[in-house]
Amino acid sequence: MQGSLSIERMCQIGDVSRASFYRSLKEEMPVDEDMEVRSEIQKIVLEHRRRYGYRRVTAELRRRGMLVNHKRVARIMREDNLLAIQPRAFVVTTDSDHELKVYLNLASRMTLTGVNELWVADITYIRLKSEFVYLAVILDGYSRKVVGWALDRTLAARLPVAALEGAIAERQPPPGLVHHSDRGVQYASGDYIRILEKHQIIPSMSRPANPYDNASCESFFKTLKREEVYANDYRDLEHLRANIEEFIERYYNPCRLHSALGYRSPEEFERAAVPQTTSLGATMSFFRHEKIYRSDVKGESADANSPDHRFDESSAGYSSAGWSPPEPASASPASKHSENEGTI
Repeated sequence: MQGSLSIERMCQIGDVSRASFYRSLKEEMPVDEDMEVRSEIQKIVLEHRRRYGYRRVTAELRRRGMLVNHKRVARIMREDNLLAIQPRAFVVTTDSDHELKVYLNLASRMTLTGVNELWVADITYIRLKSEFVYLAVILDGYSRKVVGWALDRTLAARLPVAALEGAIAERQPPPGLVHHSDRGVQYASGDYIRILEKHQIIPSMSRPANPYDNASCESFFKTLKREEVYANDYRDLEHLRANIEEFIERYYNPCRLHSALGYRSPEEFERAAVPQTTSLGATMSFFRHEKIYRSDVKGESADANSPDHRFDESSAGYSSAGWSPPEPASASPASKHSENEGTI
Protein backbone atom coordinates (compact mmCIF):
# COMPACT_ATOMS: atom_id res chain seq x y z
CA MET A 1 0.00 0.00 0.00
CA GLN A 2 1.18 3.51 -0.87
CA GLY A 3 -1.06 5.93 1.00
CA SER A 4 -4.60 4.84 0.09
CA LEU A 5 -3.59 3.25 -3.24
CA SER A 6 -2.70 -0.37 -3.68
CA ILE A 7 0.09 -1.49 -5.98
CA GLU A 8 -2.50 -2.93 -8.35
CA ARG A 9 -4.32 0.41 -8.57
CA MET A 10 -1.09 2.38 -9.10
CA CYS A 11 -0.10 0.02 -11.91
CA GLN A 12 -3.50 0.61 -13.55
CA ILE A 13 -3.10 4.38 -13.31
CA GLY A 14 0.46 4.27 -14.62
CA ASP A 15 -0.45 1.79 -17.39
CA VAL A 16 2.20 -0.63 -16.11
CA SER A 17 1.74 -4.33 -15.53
CA ARG A 18 2.20 -5.64 -12.02
CA ALA A 19 4.75 -8.17 -13.31
CA SER A 20 6.88 -5.30 -14.64
CA PHE A 21 6.62 -3.46 -11.34
CA TYR A 22 7.75 -6.45 -9.27
CA ARG A 23 10.47 -7.27 -11.80
CA SER A 24 11.91 -3.77 -11.53
CA LEU A 25 11.64 -3.94 -7.74
CA LYS A 26 13.65 -7.16 -7.62
CA GLU A 27 16.24 -5.87 -10.10
CA GLU A 28 17.22 -3.11 -7.67
CA MET A 29 18.22 -5.46 -4.83
CA PRO A 30 17.62 -9.03 -6.01
CA VAL A 31 20.05 -10.77 -3.67
CA ASP A 32 19.04 -8.86 -0.54
CA GLU A 33 15.33 -9.32 -1.24
CA ASP A 34 15.67 -13.06 -1.86
CA MET A 35 17.78 -13.56 1.26
CA GLU A 36 15.27 -11.62 3.36
CA VAL A 37 12.41 -13.84 2.14
CA ARG A 38 14.42 -17.04 2.73
CA SER A 39 15.44 -15.89 6.19
CA GLU A 40 11.86 -15.11 7.19
CA ILE A 41 10.60 -18.45 5.84
CA GLN A 42 13.24 -20.30 7.84
CA LYS A 43 12.27 -18.40 11.00
CA ILE A 44 8.59 -19.30 10.56
CA VAL A 45 9.32 -22.96 9.84
CA LEU A 46 11.60 -23.26 12.88
CA GLU A 47 9.18 -21.38 15.14
CA HIS A 48 6.46 -23.86 14.25
CA ARG A 49 8.78 -26.90 14.30
CA ARG A 50 8.13 -27.81 10.64
CA ARG A 51 4.42 -28.05 11.26
CA TYR A 52 3.48 -25.44 8.66
CA GLY A 53 3.17 -26.23 4.96
CA TYR A 54 3.77 -23.62 2.29
CA ARG A 55 0.20 -22.27 2.46
CA ARG A 56 0.40 -21.40 6.15
CA VAL A 57 3.94 -20.07 5.76
CA THR A 58 2.63 -17.80 2.99
CA ALA A 59 -0.24 -16.63 5.20
CA GLU A 60 2.16 -15.92 8.07
CA LEU A 61 4.50 -13.97 5.76
CA ARG A 62 1.58 -11.78 4.69
CA ARG A 63 0.59 -11.23 8.31
CA ARG A 64 4.14 -9.94 8.79
CA GLY A 65 3.83 -7.54 5.88
CA MET A 66 5.65 -9.50 3.15
CA LEU A 67 3.68 -10.03 -0.07
CA VAL A 68 5.13 -13.27 -1.45
CA ASN A 69 3.52 -15.66 -3.93
CA HIS A 70 2.72 -19.11 -2.51
CA LYS A 71 4.44 -20.83 -5.45
CA ARG A 72 7.67 -19.04 -4.60
CA VAL A 73 7.33 -20.03 -0.94
CA ALA A 74 6.83 -23.68 -1.94
CA ARG A 75 9.91 -23.57 -4.20
CA ILE A 76 12.11 -22.04 -1.50
CA MET A 77 10.91 -24.53 1.12
CA ARG A 78 11.60 -27.41 -1.28
CA GLU A 79 15.08 -26.12 -2.10
CA ASP A 80 15.92 -25.58 1.59
CA ASN A 81 14.39 -28.91 2.69
CA LEU A 82 11.82 -27.16 4.87
CA LEU A 83 8.66 -28.92 3.71
CA ALA A 84 6.26 -30.01 6.45
CA ILE A 85 6.33 -33.53 7.85
CA GLN A 86 3.96 -35.78 5.90
CA PRO A 87 1.08 -37.78 7.44
CA ARG A 88 0.94 -41.54 7.91
CA ALA A 89 -1.91 -43.98 7.47
CA PHE A 90 -5.05 -43.59 9.61
CA VAL A 91 -6.44 -46.43 11.75
CA VAL A 92 -10.15 -46.64 12.69
CA THR A 93 -10.92 -47.02 16.42
CA THR A 94 -14.73 -46.83 16.34
CA ASP A 95 -16.78 -49.80 17.57
CA SER A 96 -20.38 -49.13 16.51
CA ASP A 97 -21.49 -52.78 16.64
CA HIS A 98 -23.64 -52.49 19.77
CA GLU A 99 -27.29 -52.44 20.79
CA LEU A 100 -27.20 -49.17 22.72
CA LYS A 101 -29.36 -46.22 21.72
CA VAL A 102 -28.19 -44.01 18.89
CA TYR A 103 -29.36 -40.47 18.27
CA LEU A 104 -30.44 -38.35 15.35
CA ASN A 105 -27.73 -36.45 13.48
CA LEU A 106 -28.36 -32.81 14.40
CA ALA A 107 -24.91 -31.46 13.49
CA SER A 108 -25.45 -31.79 9.74
CA ARG A 109 -28.55 -29.57 10.00
CA MET A 110 -27.04 -26.82 12.15
CA THR A 111 -25.94 -23.34 11.10
CA LEU A 112 -23.68 -22.05 13.88
CA THR A 113 -23.61 -18.44 15.06
CA GLY A 114 -21.31 -18.64 18.10
CA VAL A 115 -19.35 -20.77 20.54
CA ASN A 116 -20.86 -23.49 22.75
CA GLU A 117 -23.62 -24.33 20.28
CA LEU A 118 -22.02 -27.49 18.91
CA TRP A 119 -19.25 -29.67 20.33
CA VAL A 120 -17.66 -32.41 18.22
CA ALA A 121 -15.99 -35.41 19.87
CA ASP A 122 -13.82 -38.27 18.65
CA ILE A 123 -11.08 -40.74 19.66
CA THR A 124 -7.81 -41.67 17.94
CA TYR A 125 -4.85 -43.92 18.70
CA ILE A 126 -1.18 -43.00 19.17
CA ARG A 127 1.55 -45.60 18.88
CA LEU A 128 4.41 -45.55 21.35
CA LYS A 129 7.47 -47.81 21.23
CA SER A 130 5.91 -50.64 23.22
CA GLU A 131 2.17 -49.92 23.35
CA PHE A 132 -0.84 -48.16 21.86
CA VAL A 133 -2.51 -45.34 23.77
CA TYR A 134 -5.68 -43.42 22.97
CA LEU A 135 -6.61 -39.75 22.84
CA ALA A 136 -10.15 -38.39 23.18
CA VAL A 137 -10.85 -34.76 22.24
CA ILE A 138 -13.80 -32.38 22.12
CA LEU A 139 -13.74 -29.41 19.74
CA ASP A 140 -16.03 -26.40 19.60
CA GLY A 141 -17.68 -26.68 16.18
CA TYR A 142 -17.70 -22.90 15.69
CA SER A 143 -14.09 -22.00 16.50
CA ARG A 144 -12.39 -25.44 16.14
CA LYS A 145 -10.84 -24.87 19.58
CA VAL A 146 -9.98 -27.97 21.63
CA VAL A 147 -12.14 -27.52 24.73
CA GLY A 148 -11.48 -30.91 26.33
CA TRP A 149 -9.09 -33.83 25.93
CA ALA A 150 -7.94 -36.97 27.76
CA LEU A 151 -5.16 -39.52 27.19
CA ASP A 152 -5.18 -43.11 28.47
CA ARG A 153 -4.14 -46.68 27.70
CA THR A 154 -7.73 -47.85 27.34
CA LEU A 155 -10.66 -47.31 24.96
CA ALA A 156 -13.14 -47.72 27.82
CA ALA A 157 -15.84 -45.13 28.42
CA ARG A 158 -13.78 -43.44 31.15
CA LEU A 159 -11.52 -41.97 28.45
CA PRO A 160 -14.14 -39.79 26.64
CA VAL A 161 -15.90 -39.17 29.97
CA ALA A 162 -12.71 -37.50 31.28
CA ALA A 163 -12.50 -35.33 28.16
CA LEU A 164 -16.19 -34.37 28.49
CA GLU A 165 -15.91 -33.48 32.17
CA GLY A 166 -12.84 -31.35 31.44
CA ALA A 167 -14.66 -29.50 28.65
CA ILE A 168 -17.72 -28.83 30.84
CA ALA A 169 -15.56 -27.54 33.69
CA GLU A 170 -13.62 -25.30 31.31
CA ARG A 171 -16.48 -23.86 29.24
CA GLN A 172 -19.56 -24.06 31.50
CA PRO A 173 -21.88 -24.44 28.46
CA PRO A 174 -25.51 -23.26 28.61
CA PRO A 175 -28.42 -25.74 28.27
CA GLY A 176 -29.19 -26.75 24.70
CA LEU A 177 -25.62 -27.37 23.55
CA VAL A 178 -25.46 -30.15 20.92
CA HIS A 179 -22.78 -32.81 21.43
CA HIS A 180 -21.92 -34.66 18.21
CA SER A 181 -19.91 -37.87 17.96
CA ASP A 182 -19.71 -41.10 16.00
CA ARG A 183 -21.74 -44.14 17.04
CA GLY A 184 -18.94 -45.67 19.08
CA VAL A 185 -19.93 -47.65 22.15
CA GLN A 186 -18.07 -45.19 24.40
CA TYR A 187 -20.33 -42.28 23.38
CA ALA A 188 -23.51 -44.37 23.55
CA SER A 189 -22.71 -45.78 27.00
CA GLY A 190 -24.96 -45.04 29.94
CA ASP A 191 -22.26 -43.18 31.89
CA TYR A 192 -21.61 -40.80 29.02
CA ILE A 193 -25.27 -40.13 28.22
CA ARG A 194 -26.08 -39.50 31.90
CA ILE A 195 -23.47 -36.72 32.03
CA LEU A 196 -24.95 -35.14 28.90
CA GLU A 197 -28.46 -35.29 30.37
CA LYS A 198 -27.29 -33.89 33.70
CA HIS A 199 -25.97 -30.76 31.98
CA GLN A 200 -28.89 -30.55 29.49
CA ILE A 201 -26.60 -31.28 26.55
CA ILE A 202 -28.28 -32.86 23.52
CA PRO A 203 -26.57 -35.93 21.97
CA SER A 204 -26.12 -36.18 18.21
CA MET A 205 -24.45 -39.00 16.27
CA SER A 206 -23.04 -39.46 12.77
CA ARG A 207 -24.64 -41.63 10.13
CA PRO A 208 -23.14 -45.09 9.66
CA ALA A 209 -19.80 -45.17 7.80
CA ASN A 210 -19.90 -41.42 7.14
CA PRO A 211 -16.84 -39.54 8.47
CA TYR A 212 -17.79 -36.17 6.99
CA ASP A 213 -20.11 -35.26 9.88
CA ASN A 214 -17.08 -35.48 12.18
CA ALA A 215 -14.65 -33.83 9.79
CA SER A 216 -13.35 -31.14 12.17
CA CYS A 217 -12.10 -33.77 14.65
CA GLU A 218 -10.57 -35.86 11.87
CA SER A 219 -8.79 -32.74 10.62
CA PHE A 220 -7.45 -31.99 14.09
CA PHE A 221 -6.12 -35.54 14.51
CA LYS A 222 -4.35 -35.30 11.17
CA THR A 223 -2.74 -32.02 12.23
CA LEU A 224 -1.76 -33.38 15.65
CA LYS A 225 -0.13 -36.52 14.28
CA ARG A 226 1.68 -34.82 11.41
CA GLU A 227 2.93 -31.80 13.33
CA GLU A 228 3.55 -33.28 16.78
CA VAL A 229 3.35 -37.07 17.12
CA TYR A 230 5.28 -38.10 13.99
CA ALA A 231 7.91 -35.43 14.60
CA ASN A 232 8.94 -36.75 18.02
CA ASP A 233 9.91 -39.89 19.93
CA TYR A 234 8.29 -40.35 23.31
CA ARG A 235 9.78 -42.22 26.26
CA ASP A 236 6.45 -43.21 27.80
CA LEU A 237 2.83 -42.15 28.32
CA GLU A 238 3.68 -39.27 30.65
CA HIS A 239 6.22 -37.85 28.20
CA LEU A 240 3.56 -38.00 25.48
CA ARG A 241 0.98 -36.39 27.79
CA ALA A 242 3.27 -33.44 28.49
CA ASN A 243 3.91 -32.90 24.78
CA ILE A 244 0.22 -33.20 23.87
CA GLU A 245 -0.63 -30.63 26.54
CA GLU A 246 2.07 -28.31 25.20
CA PHE A 247 0.81 -28.70 21.63
CA ILE A 248 -2.87 -28.15 22.41
CA GLU A 249 -2.82 -25.57 25.19
CA ARG A 250 0.16 -23.45 24.16
CA TYR A 251 0.37 -23.92 20.41
CA TYR A 252 -2.76 -25.17 18.61
CA ASN A 253 -5.41 -23.18 20.47
CA PRO A 254 -3.59 -19.83 20.86
CA CYS A 255 -1.10 -19.75 17.97
CA ARG A 256 -1.65 -22.11 15.04
CA LEU A 257 -3.27 -20.50 12.00
CA HIS A 258 -6.34 -22.44 10.83
CA SER A 259 -7.31 -22.29 7.17
CA ALA A 260 -11.03 -22.76 7.95
CA LEU A 261 -10.90 -19.70 10.24
CA GLY A 262 -9.37 -17.35 7.66
CA TYR A 263 -5.85 -18.19 8.83
CA ARG A 264 -6.47 -17.22 12.44
CA SER A 265 -5.91 -19.28 15.55
CA PRO A 266 -9.00 -20.68 17.36
CA GLU A 267 -8.58 -18.34 20.33
CA GLU A 268 -8.03 -15.33 18.06
CA PHE A 269 -11.15 -16.32 16.10
CA GLU A 270 -13.21 -16.56 19.29
CA ARG A 271 -12.01 -13.16 20.50
CA ALA A 272 -12.90 -11.55 17.17
CA ALA A 273 -16.32 -13.23 17.13
CA VAL A 274 -17.40 -12.22 20.66
CA PRO A 275 -18.83 -8.76 19.75
CA GLN A 276 -20.77 -10.29 16.85
CA THR A 277 -22.17 -13.30 18.73
CA THR A 278 -25.82 -13.05 19.79
CA SER A 279 -28.03 -15.24 21.96
CA LEU A 280 -30.22 -16.36 19.05
CA GLY A 281 -28.48 -19.73 18.88
CA ALA A 282 -27.92 -22.05 15.97
CA THR A 283 -30.59 -22.81 13.36
CA MET A 284 -31.56 -26.14 11.80
CA SER A 285 -33.48 -27.54 8.84
CA PHE A 286 -35.58 -30.68 9.21
CA PHE A 287 -38.27 -32.94 7.72
CA ARG A 288 -41.97 -32.54 8.51
CA HIS A 289 -44.94 -33.96 6.61
CA GLU A 290 -42.86 -34.62 3.50
CA LYS A 291 -41.80 -30.97 3.34
CA ILE A 292 -38.66 -29.23 4.51
CA TYR A 293 -38.90 -26.50 7.10
CA ARG A 294 -36.14 -24.10 8.08
CA SER A 295 -35.91 -22.82 11.61
CA ASP A 296 -35.21 -19.32 10.34
CA VAL A 297 -38.41 -19.24 8.23
CA LYS A 298 -41.27 -19.47 10.71
CA GLY A 299 -44.35 -21.29 9.47
CA GLU A 300 -43.09 -21.51 5.88
CA SER A 301 -41.73 -24.52 4.03
CA ALA A 302 -38.28 -23.99 2.56
CA ASP A 303 -37.10 -24.94 -0.90
CA ALA A 304 -36.55 -28.69 -1.24
CA ASN A 305 -33.20 -27.94 -2.85
CA SER A 306 -31.93 -26.21 0.27
CA PRO A 307 -28.18 -26.93 0.63
CA ASP A 308 -28.58 -27.20 4.41
CA HIS A 309 -30.79 -30.28 4.15
CA ARG A 310 -29.75 -33.87 3.47
CA PHE A 311 -32.01 -36.44 1.85
CA ASP A 312 -29.81 -39.45 2.60
CA GLU A 313 -30.95 -39.92 6.18
CA SER A 314 -34.19 -41.11 7.69
CA SER A 315 -35.27 -41.42 11.29
CA ALA A 316 -35.46 -45.22 11.11
CA GLY A 317 -33.23 -46.96 13.61
CA TYR A 318 -32.98 -43.98 15.98
CA SER A 319 -34.29 -44.00 19.52
CA SER A 320 -37.14 -41.80 20.64
CA ALA A 321 -34.67 -40.04 22.91
CA GLY A 322 -32.96 -38.56 19.86
CA TRP A 323 -36.06 -37.65 17.80
CA SER A 324 -39.45 -36.32 18.88
CA PRO A 325 -42.02 -35.69 16.10
CA PRO A 326 -44.02 -33.03 17.99
CA GLU A 327 -40.88 -30.94 18.55
CA PRO A 328 -38.40 -32.11 15.90
CA ALA A 329 -35.90 -29.30 16.21
CA SER A 330 -36.15 -28.39 19.86
CA ALA A 331 -32.61 -28.50 21.18
CA SER A 332 -33.17 -27.13 24.66
CA PRO A 333 -35.05 -29.08 27.34
CA ALA A 334 -35.60 -25.84 29.18
CA SER A 335 -37.38 -24.01 26.35
CA LYS A 336 -40.48 -24.47 24.19
CA HIS A 337 -40.80 -23.53 20.56
CA SER A 338 -43.63 -23.16 18.12
CA GLU A 339 -44.61 -26.08 15.90
CA ASN A 340 -42.34 -25.15 13.01
CA GLU A 341 -39.59 -23.52 15.02
CA GLY A 342 -36.14 -25.18 15.02
CA THR A 343 -33.88 -22.63 16.71
CA ILE A 344 -31.58 -23.93 19.44
